[in-house]
Amino acid sequence: MINTQSIMKNAILAARLLLGIAFVVFGINFWLKFLSIPPPSGLAGQFMGALYTSGFLAVVKGLEVAGGLALISKRFAPVGLVILGPIVANIVLYHVFLTKAFDPVAAFVLVLEVFLIWAYRKNFAAVFAAPKASEHLTSTDDASC
Repeated sequence: MINTQSIMKNAILAARLLLGIAFVVFGINFWLKFLSIPPPSGLAGQFMGALYTSGFLAVVKGLEVAGGLALISKRFAPVGLVILGPIVANIVLYHVFLTKAFDPVAAFVLVLEVFLIWAYRKNFAAVFAAPKASEHLTSTDDASC
């Protein structure tokens, strides 16, 4: 008999490691340059050039490494998903709007991210829950900052 719980556990592990290792490797590659990645051309190249020369890309790559390590660690996987979520969104939007081409790697990364968010959905339940009437902020709360 097929044990679906075991299959799901292994799928989550595989997705977590694939996504985590990918972001750690490509994040570290920004500084160590052990993989040869040709620079993009056109508008995509201009965008990447601006990110690189401003130093913004170094911050993004640092976050990629941190998010990837968090995913690999399992204990901090939900934190890694929160860190990597906006990065994955930007990767997909970069390809949709700037390269104007379908990138199967970006699509696969998006699928892994969404699958893992679903797998760890209990960790995010409070974020998506409607507040109770007693939990609404009042004018004396420190929410106006």
